[in-house]
Amino acid sequence: MMDMKLSGYTLPLSPSGRSSLVPPPPWHFSGDVLLVEYRADRNAVKAFLPTGLEEGEIPDLAAAIFGDWQSCTDAGIELLDPVRSQYREFYIALSARWQGKSVVRCPFCWVDRDFSLVRGLIQGYPKKMGSIGITRTFDSGRASPGVGPGSCFSGTLAATDRRLAEVRVTLTEKAEPPPIMLAPLVHSRCFPAWDPNRLPVDELVTGGSTDQRIGNVWSGAAEVEFFDSPHDELSLLRPVEIIRGYRFSFSETITGGQILLANGR
Repeated sequence: MMDMKLSGYTLPLSPSGRSSLVPPPPWHFSGDVLLVEYRADRNAVKAFLPTGLEEGEIPDLAAAIFGDWQSCTDAGIELLDPVRSQYREFYIALSARWQGKSVVRCPFCWVDRDFSLVRGLIQGYPKKMGSIGITRTFDSGRASPGVGPGSCFSGTLAATDRRLAEVRVTLTEKAEPPPIMLAPLVHSRCFPAWDPNRLPVDELVTGGSTDQRIGNVWSGAAEVEFFDSPHDELSLLRPVEIIRGYRFSFSETITGGQILLANGR
């Protein structure tokens, strides 16, 4: 930082740096994921792709994704203070291509913790705050659906006092991982210029995800519903056709990204 008396990776700065909302990467993630692949309106998908990205091999392919996450840095100290490590997330993934390679674009994302929100904005995720519920499974008891044929999982999203999304997946069989979960993400890092004589930050970037692991993948029939809102435009990407639902465990490490385009060049 420019002021050597204060330190921190993000605001707020302090003499020790401990008050920063987000510590520096690497960031490690582990969690359970509920994902539904579907076809959206092709024109709607295309409208959400920024300059530099082309339609995907399947132009209307999208996914609605709920994640129940735990995250930490190398030392793992956040795991002993769960309010700093646990959060839930919902986001949309759109199939796209960058210079002929398959990538994924995330036009909308909601989380339920401030540290995840700010960490996402650093990467270029379009995160907003929301209320998210996801069915969990435990080792025993009638309040746990288990993971197997007939198990049913659900996810719900609400934001600014409005229900925005509902997803339900009924598992039927073991499956291969959905490719849309593993493709590189391409984000937009956008920060307005505070000084009118300076340019804003306007970057198209790719993820920095390493050590991806996916396991215990099950698939089955799915239902998805997006609801209209006066300001959140999620419903523009509502399903035209449901393809398949999935539930699995996922982990990765985020180390940093790469600029693909800056200020449109």
